[in-house]
Amino acid sequence: MFRYKVDKMGCGGCAKSVTRAVLGVAPNAQVEVDLEAKLVTVSGTSGPADRITQAIIAAGFPAEPLRAAA
Repeated sequence: MFRYKVDKMGCGGCAKSVTRAVLGVAPNAQVEVDLEAKLVTVSGTSGPADRITQAIIAAGFPAEPLRAAA
């Protein structure tokens, strides 16, 4: 599971854009977006976290990877 802080994500359209970006590089992933907390959680994929981070950034949303809770 990967978690990201995405400060510029503020609306439903932003959430859809971020979700599309993640699914573009990890089609089988499950993406949960918490707009209030500005958090994105990606599970169901074992792909490299850097690839997902870069996809979110390329969509126009600076993303800060967070450590997953143990």
